[in-house]
Amino acid sequence: MITHVVLLKLRRDVPQAQIDAVFAALAGLRAKIPGLLSFSGGAYTSPEGLHKGFTHGFVMTFQDAASRDAYLPHPDHEVVKAMVLQALEGGLDGVVAFDYAS
Repeated sequence: MITHVVLLKLRRDVPQAQIDAVFAALAGLRAKIPGLLSFSGGAYTSPEGLHKGFTHGFVMTFQDAASRDAYLPHPDHEVVKAMVLQALEGGLDGVVAFDYAS
């Protein structure tokens, strides 16, 4: 199994409705992409304060590396990715993606 962790720095001017639409679209990928087993995500809520400006995050699990690799260029992922990129603060500096085998 592959765990895909993504942290986002969303711009402060992004309306909550747009953020909700992004997370709904991300969750909807489970029904469209074979091997995408789970999705969870949301806004940073810890009082610890170690988020370094990242405001939101999500985690996806994939059946295997091949499923993750098929997800990356998948047309439905590209649509959601464009929604995310539009909301980021600082362009690609506003996102971190980290995958690991579990």
